[in-house]
Amino acid sequence: NLFDTIVVIGSLIPLDNSDAVLLGRLLRVFRVLRLVSVVPELRFLINSLLKAIPRMGYIALLMFIIFYIYAAMGAIFFASVDPDLWGDVAIAMLTLFRVATFEDWTDIMYATMEPYPLSWLYYLTFIFLTAFVFLNMMIGAILEVMSEEQNAQEAQKAHAERDEIVKQLHNVQHKLDELTAKLER
Repeated sequence: NLFDTIVVIGSLIPLDNSDAVLLGRLLRVFRVLRLVSVVPELRFLINSLLKAIPRMGYIALLMFIIFYIYAAMGAIFFASVDPDLWGDVAIAMLTLFRVATFEDWTDIMYATMEPYPLSWLYYLTFIFLTAFVFLNMMIGAILEVMSEEQNAQEAQKAHAERDEIVKQLHNVQHKLDELTAKLER
């Protein structure tokens, strides 16, 4: 609320260079992120995603290695066909990113199939690895963390319920002891 007040007051002050106020207004858009703290399901999803980042980083590293290997092979085999797409390893990695995202990848493949008729094997194995294997590994890592988080929440609830039952049993035992003491008198 304080941030919003400052932005509104700042927007009312006439300034020649009001870029800072414009930036402040733009930052107000991030107020929507308050929903994360209000809605428990969103908080659960964000926490799970943040905890999955290290695993996803290792998968991305492995994916980078595969990209590098395929880019080196592509630069060696296809540089003579199209130096704009396969001229060096860095450009070949960018081309492979285009292939992995399915952005006109068939045009790239058909251009290399003219001199190399079996180059389709190169593309299909690359697509199989990147689009299917690594994407599913990313999804699997996120789902595994979400499952672990769900199990941890359920265990915490079960522990809280057990503590409540133990507390109630102690109260019943205490009252039973009081009744026993009164009966003995």
